[in-house]
Amino acid sequence: MSLVRRDGVDLSARQLGVFLTCYLNEGGHTVRGLAQELNVSKPAITRALDRLTELDFVRRKVDPSDRRSVLVQRTVKGAAFLRETRHIMTDAFSANKTEAASRRAAS
Repeated sequence: MSLVRRDGVDLSARQLGVFLTCYLNEGGHTVRGLAQELNVSKPAITRALDRLTELDFVRRKVDPSDRRSVLVQRTVKGAAFLRETRHIMTDAFSANKTEAASRRAAS
């Protein structure tokens, strides 16, 4: 419950999906490629990227080999957010597991 009360970045499910796809899947990412991979429209990806760019979690750059295409790049701040989120999730999972084991032992 403390995770919900914690003051921090709020991402929608779509924004989180785009973020995780960019950071956990190797290789370069484009708006078109993300839309295909996540099965959503390019405008939906663009809106998610607008928020992620605003937070400095990703950066967009015109593809020098195809100026019609936009490359999505990771940032240091985005990588730090991923590490922090992973740490929070691991701690929450461990605490939940410990609590469940305590309940089983008490019953």
